[in-house]
Amino acid sequence: MTTALRRYRRHPVLIALVLAAMFMVVPFLIVAVNAVKSPAEYSANGPLSLPEGIYLDGIKDFWERVDFGQKLVNSALISGSVAILAVVLSVLNAYAIGIGRIRGRTWVLAFFVLANMLPQEALVYPVYYLSKEAGLYDTRLSVIIVFTVIQAAFGTYLLSSVLGQFPREIIEAARIDGANKWQVLWRIVVPVSRPTLGVLLVFFFIWTWNEFLLPLVMLISNDNQTVSVALGVLQGQRLMDATMTNAAALLGVLPALVFFLVFQRTLTRGIAVGAVK
Repeated sequence: MTTALRRYRRHPVLIALVLAAMFMVVPFLIVAVNAVKSPAEYSANGPLSLPEGIYLDGIKDFWERVDFGQKLVNSALISGSVAILAVVLSVLNAYAIGIGRIRGRTWVLAFFVLANMLPQEALVYPVYYLSKEAGLYDTRLSVIIVFTVIQAAFGTYLLSSVLGQFPREIIEAARIDGANKWQVLWRIVVPVSRPTLGVLLVFFFIWTWNEFLLPLVMLISNDNQTVSVALGVLQGQRLMDATMTNAAALLGVLPALVFFLVFQRTLTRGIAVGAVK
């Protein structure tokens, strides 16, 4: 009786998960279907009809129109650099705060929380002015520096909580064996925290990939623009038909989706390890 009741209680949860998955997957499928339709077929049958054939001219025209290959390289370079640098900076900060137990730890964490809560609209002019003064305006390096600091603020806050619960016995044993602070960090703390770091790496990459406002302000030349900026600027020109618009949306979201699917095991493993701890 108890087993049957448990199975019955699982049904609403499964139904809710299926509905949530449909809400996320169905719009993507509609965009993908419309991206391979011809403009005439789209106009005649509407956005919900299945394509009669594969029409790739919309994708090809959009790719050539915005030099999408260069935009992919820029986004991958910026997002990958930010993800790696932000994780490294978060580890160093959290090691000092969580394990090193620096003075004023609570106030330092409050500062990182406040920095993470600041809206990007409030950062636009200061970042623009400083990049101009430093000669970094309209360079990918400026965006990498800004987003590394922004993402590291969140990463520091999260990792400080994790490392604050790190077993002190392991650290003390390593120090007795002659390990210095750097050896404790890279040979003990980082390997043990690898699942959490993997989760942060995935999140930082996807979050940076989807950023629009600061790259729009900081990257004005066509050679330095990211995928999200190229899509937004081109949409504002109102010069694309419906199929090319769907092709642009598909190409914009597909790289981030592929990255997420490739590293989904890392993400799942990190969440599972955190839940067990």
